[in-house]
Amino acid sequence: MDFDVIVVGGGHAGVEAANAAATMGMRTLLCTLNKKMIANTPCNPHIGGSAKGIVVREIDALGGLMGIAADYRPIQIKMLNTSKGPGVQCLRAQVDKAGYPAHMQELLDKVENLSIKECEVKSLLHNDDTVYGVITETGEEITAKAVIITTGTYMDSSIISGQDVKKEGPDGEKPSIGLSQCLKEMGIDIFRLKTGTPQRVKKSTIDFSNAEIQPGMAGELNFSFSDHQMRTVEEQLPCYLIYTTPETLRIVRENLDKSAVFNGVITGVGPRYCPSIESKVVRFADKERHQLFLEPEYEDGESIYIQGFSTGFPHDIQDQLVHSLPGLEHAEILKYAYQIEYDAVRPLQFDYSLNIKKYKGLYGAGQILGTSGYEEAGGLGIMAGINASLWIKGKEPLILRRDESYIGVMIDDLVTKGTEEPYRLMSSRAEFRLLLRHDNADVRLTSHAHDVGMVNDEKYQQFLNKHAKIDEIIDVLKNTVVSDKAGLAEYLKANGYDDVTVGHRGLELLKRPRLTYKGIVQFMPELKDVRIDDDSILALETRIKYEGYIKKEADDAKSMLKLESIVIPEGLDYANIHGLALEAREKLAAVAPRTIGQASRISGINPSDITILALTLRKMGVL
Repeated sequence: MDFDVIVVGGGHAGVEAANAAATMGMRTLLCTLNKKMIANTPCNPHIGGSAKGIVVREIDALGGLMGIAADYRPIQIKMLNTSKGPGVQCLRAQVDKAGYPAHMQELLDKVENLSIKECEVKSLLHNDDTVYGVITETGEEITAKAVIITTGTYMDSSIISGQDVKKEGPDGEKPSIGLSQCLKEMGIDIFRLKTGTPQRVKKSTIDFSNAEIQPGMAGELNFSFSDHQMRTVEEQLPCYLIYTTPETLRIVRENLDKSAVFNGVITGVGPRYCPSIESKVVRFADKERHQLFLEPEYEDGESIYIQGFSTGFPHDIQDQLVHSLPGLEHAEILKYAYQIEYDAVRPLQFDYSLNIKKYKGLYGAGQILGTSGYEEAGGLGIMAGINASLWIKGKEPLILRRDESYIGVMIDDLVTKGTEEPYRLMSSRAEFRLLLRHDNADVRLTSHAHDVGMVNDEKYQQFLNKHAKIDEIIDVLKNTVVSDKAGLAEYLKANGYDDVTVGHRGLELLKRPRLTYKGIVQFMPELKDVRIDDDSILALETRIKYEGYIKKEADDAKSMLKLESIVIPEGLDYANIHGLALEAREKLAAVAPRTIGQASRISGINPSDITILALTLRKMGVL
């Protein structure tokens, strides 16, 4: 074999897959159409956001690269949802469209066992049940023990504005042609999806005077647990909030027949949670305005991204739309919005390891599985790289549960329920989101990463030391009465408490609303000079303040695990299970669930079907 693993595609999924395989000792080749576009951010150059920011932390805890690259000189960074509970708090960074991919490429250059080749993969080397390499546009055959397809939005892609359709990839790049047809000929079910991106306008032609400024945030804010790089709030650039006008809505409504989203030119299904402006105007007809954000694409550049304004209108209508916005009446459009259609693989064809069931050695990750977003792609990419490597080594795959990672939630959703539209992670998809927090991704996943070889002994020891220190501090708080009673009394009064004359243990105080670790330890000489970073403080405070809620959710997760422990024999003939509804037989056969728990989450499977399935397994002696 020329290589152990070949990764097809250099987007966010491909980067993480290639890094994971190479880190685990696999001779890895990353095939990309354009080396300069590796880790490109063709849509909004931001990393993180609701649920997504926690995925980036999970990627970092697993030994991935996205968090390290996002921490490198972000244009702006902030923690979202700080007024809400810890289950929905997450980081979001506006990254530099040039700086982020450049730094990621620097990181990849340092990865041992990794080669990068600029080429177009046209087809796969395979027999009836195994894939063993790729064929490039020049006819070159490159063999491997496993192939991971991470083509993003490039596979047979088309760029669309109004009636104008071009065979292009994102940012005007070359599309990937041929691989989709090869997959179809292999009996793999392909479907068409679409997404879109808004205009970029010239900063110096915008009047920001009536826009609401959206600053970054101060503090030690990092995606990465170990590679701490921080920018002060003074170094960060602001974003701005504006709203559509009545004129904007009038232009949209009067020209719907000219939009590719509505005139039949687009056949692919778009993302429900990131719709075009015309889709929002039609779907929410009663809304008088829609919010938009003006966000910088480059730290030192003129390009401003209009977040929330993607569209399928032709360029002349886009001119009218942009100039209808407050402060953009004379804005110069640097790049017009477009919609992009591309081919993807229906995700029910993948198993939990992200291997396509029909072919050993063929894995997928990212938007080819029907997802949307850089973070979802990165999470799937690192898992595909890890599991392809474990398969080559003859080891069991790493399967993350729904109660231990958002990545596990996403994979379970995709391979169990499938999707008919670009899948987007949200905190509402996780039934145990208080367990899947920003602060504890390392606790949940770093041991897994160390076990499979993604995290070395030195970094693992740093992780152990960090949490040993947190445990020691909690022990001191639990057993120590605050000695500076006068100082504490003032602090309690300032925060609305009147029980200032009695002794208090540190732990009891920290459980109270409005009281913080930094506020309390200034009155405790035992801890006053103990150095602990903000990341550790957040983990410590969350453990203490939400202890009861966390324990209850953990107990609920244990109940779910009982169903996950009941393994369904491979090759079970659902067609001949008496009493199962016809729809249940078809869906169970299509998904081939690993456990009773997974079977219970398949769309259209009822509790009565699960009861019948459990009785069947009992008769077989499985239960």
